[in-house]
Amino acid sequence: MNKTLIIIAGPTAIGKTALAISLAEYFKTEIISADSRQFYREMNIGTAKPSEAELDAVKHHLINSHSVLDQFNAGDFEKESIEIINKLFLDHDQVIMAGGSGLFINAVSHGFDQLPVASVEIRVHLNKIFEEKGIEFLQEWLKKVDPVYYEEVDIFNQQRIIRALEVFESTGKVFSSLRTNIKKQRPFNIVKIGLNTDREKLYERINIRVDQMVNEGLIMEVENLKPYRHLNPLNTVGYSEIFNYLDGNSSREEAIEKIKQNTRRFAKRQITWFKKSEDIKWFKPEEVESIIHYLNSIL
Repeated sequence: MNKTLIIIAGPTAIGKTALAISLAEYFKTEIISADSRQFYREMNIGTAKPSEAELDAVKHHLINSHSVLDQFNAGDFEKESIEIINKLFLDHDQVIMAGGSGLFINAVSHGFDQLPVASVEIRVHLNKIFEEKGIEFLQEWLKKVDPVYYEEVDIFNQQRIIRALEVFESTGKVFSSLRTNIKKQRPFNIVKIGLNTDREKLYERINIRVDQMVNEGLIMEVENLKPYRHLNPLNTVGYSEIFNYLDGNSSREEAIEKIKQNTRRFAKRQITWFKKSEDIKWFKPEEVESIIHYLNSIL
């Protein structure tokens, strides 16, 4: 147990990537991304991937590792991450994991429950409802049948909402009730660092990031992804709003403002998720020296 996985969690745009690189350079190690979209090669600007300079500074894993055509869920993430972690521990005493997906982080730190597999008929039925009535209908349905999971899940992620409804339709039991919460024992230590700041500062960072994405070519990126818009990874914040604009259902300005609004809502839900974890030590993003001091005191 002399190996330690350092997990950096927190809302979008808080500065997880910058801190992860600082810690990886300090501990002379590598980084595993725990972001639920950055492993897709086709999605770059809208997922706020690390820049080329940042990727060159420290080796990253599970970024640009999969295609939007691939099926990749939290169970897959757990399996691949554990394999990478075990390999990295052969040469490093510390490994960094950074991301905003609470589900993915929990999959690595606690293990992922094997839930019932729904029939193809139920999945096709739910996807048809999504196509005909939109994600808002599915959101309200999930909120009604499983309010506990509704408060935790990324409600803009069609795949996760449909998965929860699949379980409900297949078993008659809500998704949240089937999680065992039995933690898997990992053969390494886990230390969790949480980043947060004043709500106004966070929202300002989000607004600035969205403007940067647009300036870097977000609209063109989304336009080039039109052939894949039916796939689950593209039904997410930053992409669905631009598709709506390209369809002529909103103005460019309205789409950009909607991305900012939905990202702020998503960040709020991320904070709510992570605040439920009693094993996270919280810092502000600028407190890098304090974080290093804290880690050295417990490693």
